[in-house]
Amino acid sequence: MLAVRDQRDKAAFARLFDHYAPRLKGMAMRGGARPDLAEEIVQDAFLSVWRKAASFDPHRAQVSSWIYQIARNRQIDIARKESRPVPEELAIDPNEQDDAGQIVALEQEAQRLRSALQSLPDKQREMVEKAYLGELTHQEIKSVTGVPLGTIKSRIRLGLTRLRHELKEIRSHD
Repeated sequence: MLAVRDQRDKAAFARLFDHYAPRLKGMAMRGGARPDLAEEIVQDAFLSVWRKAASFDPHRAQVSSWIYQIARNRQIDIARKESRPVPEELAIDPNEQDDAGQIVALEQEAQRLRSALQSLPDKQREMVEKAYLGELTHQEIKSVTGVPLGTIKSRIRLGLTRLRHELKEIRSHD
């Protein structure tokens, strides 16, 4: 893992994958995942291992614990998404054509959100982006940044409150 972290060593990563992938798949299947879903969990977990390798600290966790935690979090995320029904108004009708007006409105909303995000203090913006755009859990953010969990939650809460206020201000000027 240190070779992956420090030198981005692909051969070392392949050895990690060969060693842990079957074990993680078994863990996912024992947790109730179908074989195809278990493979997806393993793939996603190892993608995270590669991307987050720089945050691995052997003084804080063993390699196996770190990798299993990433896989477990991914399995929980997937289970939540699968168990969440899609509201009818959000379900996508494959026969429906996109309206140009809707596309422009969506682009404008996205620009407003980007603008509001840029107005946040750096520390709040970083936490909001990691949580919502990076789809990291609070614990994963803590692992990546080293910031205490309470501080992470406070920054996200304050950032979201400011975003709501900013977006209201932007809408009232339109």
